[in-house]
Amino acid sequence: MVPDGQPLIELVLGYAAATLSTISFAPQAWKVIRSRKTGDISLGMYLLTVGAFALWLAFGILKREWPLVLSNGICLMLSGFILMMKILPASKRKSVAATLGGKS
Repeated sequence: MVPDGQPLIELVLGYAAATLSTISFAPQAWKVIRSRKTGDISLGMYLLTVGAFALWLAFGILKREWPLVLSNGICLMLSGFILMMKILPASKRKSVAATLGGKS
């Protein structure tokens, strides 16, 4: 349903952008699970990304913009997982990856 006064193209573009943003972190998360390696991942980038998604999530909640809440909540979980795997010691990272189905 298109909100009053909002052109359909804006709605479609917004949902398309939210969908692509949301799924964009899944390949990296899966690669970390499979390879158990995080050496080439930028810690600074993921610290900033997780912070940004947390702020967008809070903004969406305050504005009651549920598409923002949903997409940024999922992005926060995926990027937070990648950040956690980056920070964890290798032994813990391997344990988490094994639990989630990564290769041995």
